[in-house]
Amino acid sequence: MIARVRSLPGRVWDCAITALLLTFVALDVATGAFDGTAFVPCFVLQLVIALLPLVRRRAPIAAIYVWALASAALGFGFDASSNFINPILGLFIFPYNAGLRAHGRRSFAALPAICITAAAATFPDPSAAAADLFFPIVFGTLFWLVGRAIASRSQLTAELHEAAIRAGEELELDASRAVADERRRIAREMHDVVAHSVSMMVVQAGGARRILDREPERAIAAAELIERTGRDALTEMRHLLGLLHGEPAPEYAPQPTLARLDGLVERARAAGLPVELQVAGERPELPPGLDLAAYRVVQEALTNVIKHGGGAPTEVRVHYRPDAVEVLVSDDGDGVVDARLDGGGQGLVGMQERVRMFGGALRAGRRDDGGFAVAVRLPLEGEAEAALTAGARS
Repeated sequence: MIARVRSLPGRVWDCAITALLLTFVALDVATGAFDGTAFVPCFVLQLVIALLPLVRRRAPIAAIYVWALASAALGFGFDASSNFINPILGLFIFPYNAGLRAHGRRSFAALPAICITAAAATFPDPSAAAADLFFPIVFGTLFWLVGRAIASRSQLTAELHEAAIRAGEELELDASRAVADERRRIAREMHDVVAHSVSMMVVQAGGARRILDREPERAIAAAELIERTGRDALTEMRHLLGLLHGEPAPEYAPQPTLARLDGLVERARAAGLPVELQVAGERPELPPGLDLAAYRVVQEALTNVIKHGGGAPTEVRVHYRPDAVEVLVSDDGDGVVDARLDGGGQGLVGMQERVRMFGGALRAGRRDDGGFAVAVRLPLEGEAEAALTAGARS
């Protein structure tokens, strides 16, 4: 209920306050509060005060001064400020409004208006004491301070909300940049794999053409090799499509594979990380791109252990299955696990992007018994299936 009331448009509140003040004007007329006064000017001044809430949002300082001057005219000019309730109600409305909506030093301009109104309500009465002037000023100033406090809080809330939005946008931008950077790196690596395959096909085709008449058996073997290489290249081209970025082709370099994990583990040990490597199953002939992606996942996971896991004991397991390659990198550390999980880290984003390109699944998170684990499953497609689905997935 309170939330629904607070959600009402400001214009509704302005009209409600104006209707209340006009009601009091009508009550003053009905109860004879205008008796003994100049009815027309006093009635006009009362109407001016009653209508001020309609403009208080657009001109808070002007509204409080019009209220102060109208109250002063009723008090000093017609000795009637104590006869009416609207000038007193304004003491709660207009100082608060000025404190809430007048920005910066402009808000302090409301204080003289409070003093003017308090004097207009006090001095025309010969029996008034100093306390009669003090308390209206205190009440008006108090409501002005309340308005300023709420304005400061609202401004702080708005700034925090804006900062949160900006931080979210920067986080998304960082994640997008990380994905783009990783895709560019993947494109360079895929370029090497595909270029190697095409080069082999060209060499084998030229050799087969020259020996076709003399050694048909060797020519047939070369053709079979060309077929296998072409299927591999077709598979890699499927992953490469959409990643072309227009950069110059990188220089050729040997690509790491899962068969070279021993060297990676030795380098991690040399960096002070105790690592154990376990390999299960019979290693099949892996597509070069998938082999490279699995290697990079292990590399990134070990880097994260060094950075965030406190150099804890780590285990790398590679399980070759008939239909998939499964990789698990787990550590026993109690380091900053959240630093690896949040979207700001580019390592996890890069691993996810690599695994997703090959239709795999990645799980990363806390272990039940402590530490952190990265588990990856990369499915293996048959050569014929890869050739048939390449166009559909691209």
